[in-house]
Amino acid sequence: MDRRRALKNVAILLGTAISSGTIATLFEGFAIPENEKNRVSFSASEEETLAEFADIILPTTKSSPGAKAAGVGTFIPMMVRDCYPADVQLLFASGLKEMEEKCMTTYNKNFVSLSIEERQKILVDLRTETIAAKKTASFFTIARDLTLLGYFSSEIGCTQAREYLMIPGRYDGSAEYKPGQKAWATN
Repeated sequence: MDRRRALKNVAILLGTAISSGTIATLFEGFAIPENEKNRVSFSASEEETLAEFADIILPTTKSSPGAKAAGVGTFIPMMVRDCYPADVQLLFASGLKEMEEKCMTTYNKNFVSLSIEERQKILVDLRTETIAAKKTASFFTIARDLTLLGYFSSEIGCTQAREYLMIPGRYDGSAEYKPGQKAWATN
């Protein structure tokens, strides 16, 4: 199974946790013409910003490492460059720059230099603005969705954040969940 098919399967498993815009991109975006790919590039500091952004959404807990540890900071730019049309790549890059400008205007610091509480406030503001604008595609929505997809398709997401069942294995269509048990992940 190739990487794109695997990611598509994970998106289906995550269901409504990922926006319809991202699901549409994953289903239709695999046929992006080569001249549409790689319209934007991301610096190492932008990848670090995206890793910290993702870690606010899925932080490290006592039971599993967070999105940053799972490598989501490099996953997001790779997916944006490889799977999204040029106009959405530009929208994403512009949104990332606008978020950094908002951090400088509000706190006089870049996103990476903010405290956890300040980062959370920035993300809440971005979410509120996205909902108010009724945007189907925005920096916040794409980054959030790719955080979930990247994390839950990573080794950490599949083996530590979820209950891991190696395939091939015995199929049990009526396996019982215990209270507080993690959702199943399969290989």
